[in-house]
Amino acid sequence: MRPFRFGYQTRGGSADELRDQARRAEAAGFDLIHTADHLSPGWSPTLPLLAMAEATTRLRLCPLVINNDFHHPALLAAEYANLDHLSGGRVELGMGAGHSFTEYAAMGMQFDPAKLRKARMGEAIEIIRRLFDGETVTHDGEHYQLHEVRTMRSLQDHLPIMAGVNGPSALAHAAQHADIIGLMMLGRTLEDGHSHEVRWEADRLDGTVAYIREHAAGRGVELNALVQVVQVTDDREAALRELLAEMPSLTFDDAASTPFLAYGTHDEIAAHLLRCRERWGISYFSVRAIDEFQPVIARLRAADA
Repeated sequence: MRPFRFGYQTRGGSADELRDQARRAEAAGFDLIHTADHLSPGWSPTLPLLAMAEATTRLRLCPLVINNDFHHPALLAAEYANLDHLSGGRVELGMGAGHSFTEYAAMGMQFDPAKLRKARMGEAIEIIRRLFDGETVTHDGEHYQLHEVRTMRSLQDHLPIMAGVNGPSALAHAAQHADIIGLMMLGRTLEDGHSHEVRWEADRLDGTVAYIREHAAGRGVELNALVQVVQVTDDREAALRELLAEMPSLTFDDAASTPFLAYGTHDEIAAHLLRCRERWGISYFSVRAIDEFQPVIARLRAADA
């Protein structure tokens, strides 16, 4: 059983507020700090990670996640190897296939079918892995062509790559090539270009994790869940039932068991995440709350001690 790791995804703010969030997250016991990659008036994914690295001493840095379609793999490998050196070897690279069709439309980019976007991301991960490892890469693939490309090697001997993906082919590829899989368990992107249908049925996640293990063929792939809501409450059942009024497709049992929701007292949330690790092997949880989640981290560190 892997020990727990915890990531905090920043909530924006000024430059000083970003640095303050990073310092607070480190003091609260988080292991990683996350950004996001969206076309917006907010922060871009990479430069804030450098600022937050310089404001802390041990937090690892991981975009959650880079949109592969917005970045060429050779340039992305160079940028994140640079960041690894500048941060003293604290980088992990999170990658996704893109989902916000409104952002593509705003930039005049073609929004390809999901299968194609995921295949392109898989090819990019293979290229980036080789560049991080110091290879000179010649690659004639379906989506990318490189001729004797060499970039800075990462400072770490093996810079971890996370793939945030859904779907059988993408999950099989991630199980074979990524170090971490971000379990998305999301369905169709809704009309706003950001929200999704959820597929949080416990038995569906059972099947997904079994499928990953089958295709990993013994590789020790770490599993991550981005917790969508952390709500500290003395009445867990009532809070979950209130949520279900907005998500009628989800049953109470599935809402109560899913790793993507954390409802209850600090003790109840800690017990819930322990059950998720025991059932699915998910040991890496990312959240968007510091103060509310700090007591949960303390409880789970004690469980691992």
